[in-house]
Parts: sequence; structure tokens; C-alpha cells
Amino acid sequence: MGFILNKNLKLIVLKILILISPLLINQVVAQDLRIKISSGQVEPLPIAIADFTGQGGKANEIGRKISEVISNNLVGSGQFKALESAAFIAPPTSPSVRPNFTDWSPLGVKALITGSVKNINNQQVEVEFRLWDVVAQTDLIGLRLIVDSNAWRRVAHIISDEIFQRLSGDSGYFDTRIVYVAESGPQNKRLKRLAIMDQDGENHQYLTDGSFLVLTPRFSPTTQEITYLAYFKNEPRVYIFNLETGQQELLGSFPGMTFAPRFSPSGDKIIMSLATKGITDIYTMNLNNQKVTRLTNNSSIDTSPSFSPDGKRVIFNSDRGGSQQIYIMDSKGNDVKRISFGKGRYATPVWAPKGDLIAFTKMLKNKFYIGVMSQDGSNERLLAEGYLVEGPTWAPNGRVLMYFKQDAPIDDGKSASVNLYKIDITGFRETRIITPSDGSDPAWSPLLPN
Repeated sequence: MGFILNKNLKLIVLKILILISPLLINQVVAQDLRIKISSGQVEPLPIAIADFTGQGGKANEIGRKISEVISNNLVGSGQFKALESAAFIAPPTSPSVRPNFTDWSPLGVKALITGSVKNINNQQVEVEFRLWDVVAQTDLIGLRLIVDSNAWRRVAHIISDEIFQRLSGDSGYFDTRIVYVAESGPQNKRLKRLAIMDQDGENHQYLTDGSFLVLTPRFSPTTQEITYLAYFKNEPRVYIFNLETGQQELLGSFPGMTFAPRFSPSGDKIIMSLATKGITDIYTMNLNNQKVTRLTNNSSIDTSPSFSPDGKRVIFNSDRGGSQQIYIMDSKGNDVKRISFGKGRYATPVWAPKGDLIAFTKMLKNKFYIGVMSQDGSNERLLAEGYLVEGPTWAPNGRVLMYFKQDAPIDDGKSASVNLYKIDITGFRETRIITPSDGSDPAWSPLLPN
């Protein structure tokens, strides 16, 4: 099996020093500066993002790129509107210089972001930024990071997360990655490779060479590892892939595998569905001793299980009631209850990181939908639809979903286009994620460790 891992896939930041000066931080965010993103369409908050100043040459170029990525992240979230740079008043020459707030207020700007890049040596730079509250005329937070100069993009994501959290009250999701199945080739000979990229589509890498079929990768919540299903010599196998070392471990061959495994919140178990003698049930495997435990024992098809964030409950879909619906049970397989009662069939339920919502795929009247509901099945909302949309995965802050869409089949033998999309839980700003080839089965990582 030919695994390919580019060494640049490892965390580029060798050492990140987050130096937050107490003088820079005002813990109180002005009430009118806070945005609410739990429901309904949000009016974007007007902000200004100045190019990070530099010492000329490479530092200037890095500063400009960092500002651009921060702007793309924040505007792409749908919660912010960036002022066009042509409308800028001259920003402060350094993040340590207090802006003239009266210059920015008439432009409607509520927050101002300034920063700088300084060369430390041939390999390292110092990046500093400050977030200013134009309304309250004070600074909210400042960070100074000393990093490898090639890590400027990741620095921009880290800064974006800090800004997002300060202005929304929710944790950010920009310093994350997406693993997915890259697809290419004709319908009757589809090439499927494991691929990974930053959440904005950059730093794309292939992890497998296409010599075997891969399906449904899933991220560990605690380590930089993924688990996935692969067909090797027509036999389904479950692997764990360590993204930092490039090494893989075979967990076992499962001829009856019907749905790829997911990690438990603690990362020491996986949960999956297996078919034995025509009966499909849900099992867990302890990764420390590879002991397999059966959770359901029913003549129906029980599949696509997902743990709650606290690990105490499991959601799954089953046809035990006559049609495919979502059920909930405790982590030992007891107290099974149906929670979906809408029209149509339900599949691939996934618990949100906060435990407040469950995402799902719905099939109704020859259409597919991505939706969310409360953990008791109430408050169902459909967010996206299409000929085929499925496989929802949550951003680590539980406020954005990613999934894949497939177009209607084409009669000329070519495969219908399959692409990744994301949408916020309000149901607005559906955005296609550009990938080198078709993409399916995305999985969102937790925030990367510093």
C-alpha cells in the first residue's frame, strides 16, 4: 500500500510563543460589538484589516499575505464585512501605536486590526497584532508570535481565531484542517485517494496514491490521527493514520463493515457498524487492546453511529421502526429511543461539538438535504439540498458544517461532479470549497495544537 506523506504536512510552526501583554488586553467587549450567530441571518460586523507593516522586502510581503488570509477567513465566515482598503485612512504605523478612532468612526468601522512583521533571523519572524474596538476606543487583545517564516499562513489562522472569539464570543475554527476523499476518473473506474488541506483549501496534500479504494476518513478529537476504511484486495480494512509521522496502523479486517468508524470523544475507542449473517449492528473497539464490544442486537439495520461530546450517548440510524430514522441510546447500548419524526428518511447523524445539535442527511421526495435538529429531535431545520448531498461534518466550534454534493448523473459515461461545500448553521452563505479534483466524505479536524 503506497502511502505518500509530504513532510510539509507536519506542523510547520516549530515553536509558537504567545506573548499577551496585560496592557494590551481589555477583557470587556463592547456590547454592541458582539455578534450573535446562533440563528437567523446575521448582519455582518464592519471591520477594517490593515496590511501588517514590515521592515521591507520579505517582511512586507508576509505582512500583506497575513492580512489577506485574515480578511478571507473573517469575511468568509459571513459574520464580518471588511472595509475596502481604498477607503482606508492611513492606519497606525505599528500595532503599538494607538489609532485615531475619530478618523475611523465615520466609516462605520466597529473594529480595527493592525499588525507588524519583523525579521528575527533567516528562518524566523516576529508577528504582532492588535484588535481595536473603535466604538469603545480601546484595545481588546494583542498577540506576539515568534515563528518559522514559512508558517505565516498558519499564523494568520491563529490570529483569525483570536479575533473571531473576541468579537463573537464563540471559539474560532480557522486553524484547522479537512481530510476528505479526492475522486477522479470515469464512473466505472473511479480513483479515490485520501487527501488533506487547510480549512480554506490551501496546503493541499495527498495521503494515499490511489492504488486502493479509501472511504469515510474521520479525525481523532485528541491527536493528529485519522481513522478510515480502505478496500485492499476487495477486503474492507480499518486503519489509523498518524499525520505527524506518516505512519499507519492496521486495526483489523472487517468483511462485514457497513459504515466506517468514528472516534470516541476521549480518542481511545472507535465506534462502527458491522454486518454478521445478514444482521447489521453497532460495535465499539478499544484502541488500547482492540477488544470489540457489541452495543446493539436487533434484526434491523443499525448503522452510522456517533458519540455525544461527553461520550455518554450514541446516535445512529436504524430501520427498526419500518423506515430509516435516527435513534439515541446510552454508550452501553441501553435505553434506545427514536428522535426523528419528520417526513422522509434520515441518515448519517453527527453530534455537534457542543452537544446542542445533531446534523443529519435527509431523503424526501427524490431529494437529499443536510439539516440540524436539537438532541431530542425537535427544532428540525434543513440547510442545504440537492440531487445528492450527504456526509455532514462539524467545525470544532459547532457553528459551521461541511458536506459534499453530487450532481445528477451524466449519460455519456462520465462521472457526475462531486464537490465539498460548507454552510453556517443559520442556513446562509453556502460556499463551495475548491479542490484539485472532485471531493467527498469530508471530516473536520479539531483546532491544531500549538
